[in-house]
Amino acid sequence: MSAASNPVKSASPRVGFVSLGCPKALVDSERILTQLRSEGYDLVASYEDADLVVVNTCGFIDAAKAESLEAIGEALNENGRVIVTGCMGVEEGRIRDLHPQVLAVTGPQQYEQVVQAVHQHLPPPTEHDPYVDLLPPQGIKLTPRHYAYLKISEGCNHRCTFCIIPSLRGDLVSRPIGEVLGEAERLVNAGVKELLVVSQDTSAYGLDLKYRTGFHQGRPIKTQMKALCEALGDLGAWVRLHYIYPYPHVDEILPLMAEGKILPYLDVPFQHAHPEVLKSMKRPAASEKTLERILTWRKACPDLTLRSTFIVGFPGETEAQFEYLLDFLDEAQLDRVGCFTYSAVEGATANQLPNAVPEAVKEERLARFMEKQAQISAARLQQKIGKTLEVLIDDVGDDGAAGRTWADAPEIDGQIFLLGETDLQPGQRVQVQVTDADEHDLWGRRI
Repeated sequence: MSAASNPVKSASPRVGFVSLGCPKALVDSERILTQLRSEGYDLVASYEDADLVVVNTCGFIDAAKAESLEAIGEALNENGRVIVTGCMGVEEGRIRDLHPQVLAVTGPQQYEQVVQAVHQHLPPPTEHDPYVDLLPPQGIKLTPRHYAYLKISEGCNHRCTFCIIPSLRGDLVSRPIGEVLGEAERLVNAGVKELLVVSQDTSAYGLDLKYRTGFHQGRPIKTQMKALCEALGDLGAWVRLHYIYPYPHVDEILPLMAEGKILPYLDVPFQHAHPEVLKSMKRPAASEKTLERILTWRKACPDLTLRSTFIVGFPGETEAQFEYLLDFLDEAQLDRVGCFTYSAVEGATANQLPNAVPEAVKEERLARFMEKQAQISAARLQQKIGKTLEVLIDDVGDDGAAGRTWADAPEIDGQIFLLGETDLQPGQRVQVQVTDADEHDLWGRRI
């Protein structure tokens, strides 16, 4: 018997949740779950225990859309009662063509609509005692207890030709700085040791508000990236910045990194290096200025770790332009790099550009790119052998512990392994001497 015909089996209605996509979507999921829990819903971890399942989808590239449609189908097969939300929710027709039995479809950031859909198909409990069903001050989190994503804005003002985020999530809308700092403070008070600052463009924070002055605990603070970093740096947690564009004003936060106020780590999605490709992509920075900026950043903060992402096989990319990109890697010496072949996302203006690159050529360039970067990464990690670094512990097992240095964001970068260290706890910070390295990870011993 499917769950669609089962009566509710407990006093509190039970909701299952599937969250797909980027950290920004994960924060959306946390917000929805927090609201539902505050209304008395139980949150369960299996299809069979749920009276209804919410699937938060990703719609950025075709592969992500395929994964979202597959997840919806699995939830329907395993449970039968499914509400769809998230970025792919803007394609309701496509979702309903394949899965006509879904109960409701809402789009990204439509928190109230998805909660209303849950109310309609699974009413909240008539008797709900908030003193019994306590909600933690930091809300429901889907990350481990010791780190959390802190989303500071929605949307994006850029119109990159390969991207449909503005059509999904709109233009930049910055959160009030007092609200952001209040959330950060609650997270740290609840035991979070690392705050990962995310948005579509973190370096543009406050631009839409003309950097107006806000307030936190009665103190005036400008709605601006540097002021935000200074305030977050006072909380005692690691502060890691993601999705930074190489604007000149980013230079102002490097001294904060050098002083240890925030982590010396920047996630800068360069996407390419050749000027003509960048122009076709409508990216806001040229590679020559980027190299100059990297040199400036490293001079201000020698311990700086740079992560980036790139696209190969963009329409019109020639072999010479790709070789230019490889030369850029040699000069930039980035620490952590991800690379993707160009995907023709439905609705992206780049799809109309001439001279599409054949799939076989894309894959061949991807392999060459990753081989080049693996060599660079391995050499840079070798330089850390013998150094003593602070490590945040993520996991502890029977054979030892795994953690991360300031140079590694969770799930996307490398780890450092401490063999035999079984008496540590996740969230603990320890001093570790690096003893070995490969092209991705480190090994060390506790000091």
